[in-house]
Amino acid sequence: MDDIANSSTALNPPPRPVRWVLDASDALLRLERWLLTFLMSLLTLLILVNVATRYSGMPIYWIDEAAVYTVVWLTFVGASAMTRLRLDFAVTMLTEKLGARNAQIAKVIATGGVLFFALALFAMCWIWMDPVGIVSKGFDAKEYAAESFNFLYTERTQTLEWPVWVLQLIMPIFAVCMSLHALANLLEDLHLAPQRQHPAFQAANPEAVN
Repeated sequence: MDDIANSSTALNPPPRPVRWVLDASDALLRLERWLLTFLMSLLTLLILVNVATRYSGMPIYWIDEAAVYTVVWLTFVGASAMTRLRLDFAVTMLTEKLGARNAQIAKVIATGGVLFFALALFAMCWIWMDPVGIVSKGFDAKEYAAESFNFLYTERTQTLEWPVWVLQLIMPIFAVCMSLHALANLLEDLHLAPQRQHPAFQAANPEAVN
């Protein structure tokens, strides 16, 4: 059934908006691949420097915190890429017992659920970070915190002394990236376009509901 749908889609090119979404998702995936390489290299470097300086008796106190935030960003970037590659977790005990049509329906519902979660996460990040509120206060973090009791823009990290909101931008960024990837997956699951392969990641797409 899937082969027939994919072959008919190949004969009829997908609509231009669908191609735009898929192309944007692929471009983002290539950027995420570069970011993953960079973050993993940075994490390795930080750990090696930390070991060397501690062994020499001259530890650099901010490296531990930098490594933690590097892992956080690495995790979210990797999770976004895994969404497009369909490597996120799936439970197939039910769908394996369904027919081809019902399994496809379940697959679309699951992908739609991922998209809904990503959009809901972005909405929560918008409320939490309240960009309109901080702009209305002229980017005065103290005045904004006094009125809203939201101290996000006044907090700084313990050792790096970086603004916390800069590091936590990964949350809305992740929500946007995941939304785009989930939308691309949903368009493929609805057979509006053939499912694309991503050989650069050298990962096979599992046959699962996700």
